[in-house]
Amino acid sequence: MKKVLAALAAVAVLGTGCGSSNAGSSGGAPPKETLTVFAAASLTESFNALKPEFEAQHPGVTVTFNYAGSSTLVQQMTNGAKADVFASADQANMDKAVQGGVIDGTPVVFATNKLTIAVAPGNPKGITGFADLTKPGMTVVVCAVGVPCGSATQTVEKNTGVTLKPASEEQDVKQVLTKVETGDADAGLVYVTDANTAGGKVAQVDFPEASGAINNYPIAVVKGAPQAQLAQQFEQFVLSAQGKQELTKVGFGTP
Repeated sequence: MKKVLAALAAVAVLGTGCGSSNAGSSGGAPPKETLTVFAAASLTESFNALKPEFEAQHPGVTVTFNYAGSSTLVQQMTNGAKADVFASADQANMDKAVQGGVIDGTPVVFATNKLTIAVAPGNPKGITGFADLTKPGMTVVVCAVGVPCGSATQTVEKNTGVTLKPASEEQDVKQVLTKVETGDADAGLVYVTDANTAGGKVAQVDFPEASGAINNYPIAVVKGAPQAQLAQQFEQFVLSAQGKQELTKVGFGTP
């Protein structure tokens, strides 16, 4: 009798082991993965809006963003910072990343953007155009040289012959916007998308010369990306109809 019971117990143990193995292979939770995206600061609102849908389509995946000026992001990657995707606010900084050997494949332009003048609500200084930024007593902030919005500002200055004397040069466009929102500056040169998403904290003054300094936004998978396959899928998601819809919602142009 004891031998029979022992045999039955052994069968039960084996059965339980087989059951556990099958459950793990077919019905377990998906592995947790993190996709790291380095993106220009001006993409903050659009990419944050795309995050939940991409994660819903990829169970177990968490998308994390590092937002900064494109030139800063290129420097970080060149210095060894790990990223899966890089989205730049201009072609020049993407070219630097390619030349620096940190990009895998061919970058693709997914959006365009242009400058506008951010001012306090109600435009108390009565700014009507780019040349007004040189009026006496005007506190103006711009992006630093090398940052895409700074390069665009330089292009407008060259095209118009108007030279600005900014109170400060910021490392990304969101810092410029903040200076205007807090009243530390009377005006700042930002992208139309930043003014559109400021929630009424600033007004914007469009000027025709901005059309001569359009920025193209390219995206690419980073070389040696820890999540290379997911990176490619995120790139395609940004390029999809849903991605374009979210981008155009805040004022990005289509290439």
